[in-house]
Amino acid sequence: MNARSSSDCLAAEILRIVFRHRRLRHTAGDCVADPCPTCLAPHLERVKRFVLAGEPVHFVLPAFPVKSPSRRKTIGPLPDLAEELALQFLQSVCDEVGAVHRPGARITICSDGRVFSDIVGVTDEAVTRYGAEIASIVAALGGRSLDFFSLDDLFEKADFETMRLDLVERYAEPLAAIRERTRTEDAHRSLFCGVLRFLLEDRMGQGTGKTRSRLQKEAKADAYRMIQRSNAWSRLVADHFPHAVRLSIHPQEIHSEKIGIRLGETPDAWLTPWHSAVLRSQERFRLVHREEAEALGARLVYRSGHPSHYELAA
Repeated sequence: MNARSSSDCLAAEILRIVFRHRRLRHTAGDCVADPCPTCLAPHLERVKRFVLAGEPVHFVLPAFPVKSPSRRKTIGPLPDLAEELALQFLQSVCDEVGAVHRPGARITICSDGRVFSDIVGVTDEAVTRYGAEIASIVAALGGRSLDFFSLDDLFEKADFETMRLDLVERYAEPLAAIRERTRTEDAHRSLFCGVLRFLLEDRMGQGTGKTRSRLQKEAKADAYRMIQRSNAWSRLVADHFPHAVRLSIHPQEIHSEKIGIRLGETPDAWLTPWHSAVLRSQERFRLVHREEAEALGARLVYRSGHPSHYELAA
């Protein structure tokens, strides 16, 4: 086998390792258990580039923005066991890659909390505290393959609102284009519905006193803005990491330019550690909304004086 054929095989093996943890929008077909060449094609050359260079395979993952402000969903404003388990998992994926490709892999977590904080109703101070705690968890875990990138890395003196305005001005597309895709394309409609659901649930859990119809109207307008900024952030990340393999916390189609990746066991493909709490039951850990854990009679567990997760008695 020549060097090129060998690198093709190794790149495909690395992708299959990552694909074992895919978060998919549709799970029909043989590609779920056995990814086909069409599954691998969008990512193969990028992975092969790192293999041929003898470098760690570089992945980027927009994630870990800030804790949802809805206390129906989350325990508090700071990272807890949900984030800790997710970060452990990401390091374990890099370790799995290292078992077949000695240089291993690295994941740059592109924290997008600053991008959306004004839309989701959290302060920039909360984003800063959340990010600092995430970095502390990675350091404590020895997450040697994880690093971070955010809007803060691009601006030395600008205020946070100026950062967001600059992002939209330089990278965003018109809202009208997003509305049109949502109207005409199933994948975009599914994304819009997922974002809308998150926003509406968050706002209903904050006790604003507004009617559901009013909250729904506001959330619908903001869902388009969220998608606009998410796409803008994706373009900025692509500019700064042009060779990296793109991961996503959102469910993706089986054949996609992005690889959706699970960050925890949950029956809801859209649920993330920052929109949930961990429920431990019979040595299993799964992500649920806080109100679901409490409705089951689970006990809130503290570690080092901070709320960590829920436990359900056997």
